[in-house]
Amino acid sequence: MSTLFECYRDIIPDFNLFLESLSRPMPVHLRVNSLKVEPADLVSMLGERGVDLRPSSQLDNHLYNAASLESPGNLPEYLLGYIHPQALTSCLASVILSPSPYGYVLDMCASPGGKTSHLAQMMNNSGLIVANEPDRKRHIPLAHTLARLGVANTVATSYQAQEFPLSQRFDYVLADVPCSGEGRVRIVNNYGDTSGRPAKGTGRSMRGIQKRLILRGCDLLKDGGEMLYSTCTYNPEENESVVNFLLQNRDVAVLPIDPGFGYDKGLIRWRDEKYDRQLEGTARFYPHRNDSVGFFMAKIRKGRKV
Repeated sequence: MSTLFECYRDIIPDFNLFLESLSRPMPVHLRVNSLKVEPADLVSMLGERGVDLRPSSQLDNHLYNAASLESPGNLPEYLLGYIHPQALTSCLASVILSPSPYGYVLDMCASPGGKTSHLAQMMNNSGLIVANEPDRKRHIPLAHTLARLGVANTVATSYQAQEFPLSQRFDYVLADVPCSGEGRVRIVNNYGDTSGRPAKGTGRSMRGIQKRLILRGCDLLKDGGEMLYSTCTYNPEENESVVNFLLQNRDVAVLPIDPGFGYDKGLIRWRDEKYDRQLEGTARFYPHRNDSVGFFMAKIRKGRKV
């Protein structure tokens, strides 16, 4: 495991603590779905059955740590759409994008629907979300998630995201792009098996499609619109380098991110690459800081002046 991430020793703070965190199982985090139930009622409901829910974010009072819960998918509350198991950092993508009610939103790579349904919840089922998923087979879990959670303001499309038609502009774009997935890796037993594995593609091989996605996402925004670019990986080639490429090719500005708890600023240098100083306004999330999936996020506004 240390060999896999050794190349990041100089950029991940407290690197040994980072490695130690990978030996712990991923904790269970839940999002309470306010489209169907009030958080206080759900906390009380599960508390009566011995399930202790603790708030996990000051930014959103619908996010909880469920340390004593092993199989949330077996609960009747799951089937009823009251809860959705979702990594804390995954939830933060929607929270940081923070779409306004009645906004027009594009989720470029939507399946299995966790972030899409969270956006709908934040918008109270108002406005319109276009949930784009290029793989038609993945429309099945996407539709199941949206139906179970009572999402009613969303339509699904199946374009290749980097070629999404430019006939319409959006107030908000969520570009949670395909990546090498390093942030999902955890050791779960003494035999070295892992929960989540890096994708076969490397950062260098994947950043071509990532650059096309971020450019198209920007071009789909209205002037003054906002995009959240995110990956669940640590590689600067998929993160800061891609956002830096956007800064060099479009009139955009990086908006500062402050989630209110454990994160680190984005990098302005990696090996022989130097990035725009705006990249310090992006956010890196590591498992030893928040005990969740590793993530990178950049909030971007189209046009430097609104």
